[in-house]
Amino acid sequence: MQVNTYVERLTSLVVLYLPRLAAAILLLVVGWWVISWLSRLVAEATARLDVSLSSFLTSMFSILLKVLLLISAAGMVGFQTTSFVAILGAAGLAVGLALQGTLANFAGGVLILVFKPFTVGDVIESQGKSGTVVAIQIFNTILLSSQGDTVILPNGATSNGVIVNKAHPMQAAVEVQLELDSTTDLDALRQRAVPLMQRTSRVLPTPLPQVSIVSLKPGATMTAAFRVHTTPGQEDAVRNELLEELQQLFAKEEASK
Repeated sequence: MQVNTYVERLTSLVVLYLPRLAAAILLLVVGWWVISWLSRLVAEATARLDVSLSSFLTSMFSILLKVLLLISAAGMVGFQTTSFVAILGAAGLAVGLALQGTLANFAGGVLILVFKPFTVGDVIESQGKSGTVVAIQIFNTILLSSQGDTVILPNGATSNGVIVNKAHPMQAAVEVQLELDSTTDLDALRQRAVPLMQRTSRVLPTPLPQVSIVSLKPGATMTAAFRVHTTPGQEDAVRNELLEELQQLFAKEEASK
């Protein structure tokens, strides 16, 4: 009797769940194929975007649909999916809060790739760093500084901050400020400094180098600005060379006194 009872229960379970299991397997097979087809459509639709962004969006779309497909198949078999969905939602919220900085960088990367405030090859200045853009990734922008350093900027802060794109102008200004004695003869200083700045390598001939006063403390000191122009991306090298040239100029004048 006990064996017959077990057989009857097993038979009833097979009769009850076998059609559901078959339907769930059919749903998985057909659904998987449909998701692959839809993923290819998304990849084609986003092909005009950046390669990294297109790949990320396609993968995220595919994973989301596959998770929904698995939940639907589990529900067809008879599993209670309500609690599973609630746990999945809570886990997603926790992960989202933990990765809010990363998500901000992702959103910033999407904005940069879509609106293109700069592109690869542009010389930009952002977050106190400057250099040539060598890569725009989903989460970061990679710069190569004039010193040869690799600078990694998070896209979230970059897209929300000030971006100076120096790629389009043909000139970039370089200014060096020095404190001098307030009794310094400005005309004589210009006669000595301007030819020196013109001979500095990478300095453009036009506009002409300038020497001007930007602040004055009567009876004490004045701040003089030495301004030249160069090509974008050469600012740091020109500034360093100009500082050395001016230091040597003032050192020679001090020694001749």
